[in-house]
Amino acid sequence: MKNSRKLKFFILYSIWCFVSLAGLQVRAADMDISPTDSVERELQKTLGRKLEFEKVKLMEIFDLKSQLKLNTMPEQRYDVLMSIYQAYRPYQIDSAIYYVSEARKIAEELKDDDKENEVAINLAGLYSSAGRFIEANDMLKNIRRSGIPDYQLVDYYRAYSDFYSHYGQSTNHYQYFSQSEIYRDSLLNVLPKDSEEYRISAATRALFSLDYDKAERQLLQLLNEYKEPHPKRAVIAYFLGLLHKNKGNREKEIYYLGLSAITDIKNTVKDNASLQSLALVYFEKNDIDKAYLFIQQAMEDALFCNVRFRTIENSSFYPIINSAFQDKETARKNQLKTFLYIISIMAVLLLLALAVLYRQMKKLNKTRQDLKALNSELQGLNGELLKVNQDLQEANHIKEEYMAQFFELCSAYIDKLDNTRKGILKKISNKQFDDLNKELKSQDFINTELNDLYHNFDVIFLNLYPTFIQEFNKLLKPEEQLHLKPDELLNSELRIFALIRLGISDSTKIARFLRYSLRTVYNYRVKVRNKVLGSKEDFDEQIKAIGNLKF
Repeated sequence: MKNSRKLKFFILYSIWCFVSLAGLQVRAADMDISPTDSVERELQKTLGRKLEFEKVKLMEIFDLKSQLKLNTMPEQRYDVLMSIYQAYRPYQIDSAIYYVSEARKIAEELKDDDKENEVAINLAGLYSSAGRFIEANDMLKNIRRSGIPDYQLVDYYRAYSDFYSHYGQSTNHYQYFSQSEIYRDSLLNVLPKDSEEYRISAATRALFSLDYDKAERQLLQLLNEYKEPHPKRAVIAYFLGLLHKNKGNREKEIYYLGLSAITDIKNTVKDNASLQSLALVYFEKNDIDKAYLFIQQAMEDALFCNVRFRTIENSSFYPIINSAFQDKETARKNQLKTFLYIISIMAVLLLLALAVLYRQMKKLNKTRQDLKALNSELQGLNGELLKVNQDLQEANHIKEEYMAQFFELCSAYIDKLDNTRKGILKKISNKQFDDLNKELKSQDFINTELNDLYHNFDVIFLNLYPTFIQEFNKLLKPEEQLHLKPDELLNSELRIFALIRLGISDSTKIARFLRYSLRTVYNYRVKVRNKVLGSKEDFDEQIKAIGNLKF
């Protein structure tokens, strides 16, 4: 009896050690609470609606192209072509160049000098953004300054200022930035002082002249005047973010860059700098997830729009952030594997403890029956009866002590067993041994624990791959897609392929983890593979690719 007691203590002590180890490794997610939380959340929501805003933009362009088909007069076609150019300008540079070039043909056909100057100035600006600096420079040089009417001087000086700014960003030569500022001054001289462009340009000049107080005052006034989603808010908020970056106020920098990015996304502006700047700020804060999200978006926008100088800027930061993100993802996967190993070990130990408990309860039940028989046979032997009673009391004491320690240790592993422990202790106290024996023979207890294990697996897996179900269904034929019940996180088929996504492709291992037969796992895999939309041979590789970001 003493050896049995030592064995029970050893098993329970082992479970306690593993439970304690798991508890030390579980950590609460970090919560970075700051005054910019609302803007960060709004930016996340806006990014989720990016395609929705882009559809509106494409419908606008489609309507303009429809008008182009209806207009046959050169002057009307010219106006529509320029409208299409304006729609494409912040969205897709190559398309904008195409439609300005078409408008240029009409201007040359009409021999209208003003129109020729207009398309030349706009085309030079597009070439500059696309990194075609030689063509942009030639285009601007071919425009006779003396032949430009006063109302076109604004576009002319702006084009030159942007040209030198873009060239400076591509070559990183300060002299070109200085030349850009000279043309900005010329632009300010011809702009009406009450115009929005004058006020923004004046605030920008104050910012780059390091007159931060004046620049902030002017920019804040402008920001209050333009309400969401006015496109100018993006420019104004970006300069405010740049201002606070120079002042070292990171929280305000994130706040205003976030506002700028939100406005750009809502207006489908692919030529933007806010997302790249946000990525760098979050990288400096060591928030790798957000840094990676924003640099991905910035790179996609720059490549789509074909803004060369932004692509070059993003390319210089993308490998660094991407490398840090991949390292973090690897660490997360390793941590998940560790948790799974610990849970598996604890489950095995728990099953072992339950088996030992079941055997002990059978022994106790047999002892009780033997004692009843001895009591009826040896009624006259008080000495022997006393000894039997003492043995029974000792057995009950051992049983009660064992049960109390077992359920107390189990409560440290999972709170849900607490009610079970209390119920068992109550039955022991009432000596309801038959009911207790019946309850312990039931498989419901083990099934409940297995269900909890699978539920915890589902929760952990879906936290790591929140879009797994949607992306998995995209790989299947529409009529064969899987639909979960309201109370399900994953079903049996999805759980098998979730393990494959985690790198567990061996059907034997999958069957052992899910407690299925090897044939059942094989049938599930074959059944789902027959529903695949594309190539069946690449299906497992496509499953393993689920969860990588694409923006």
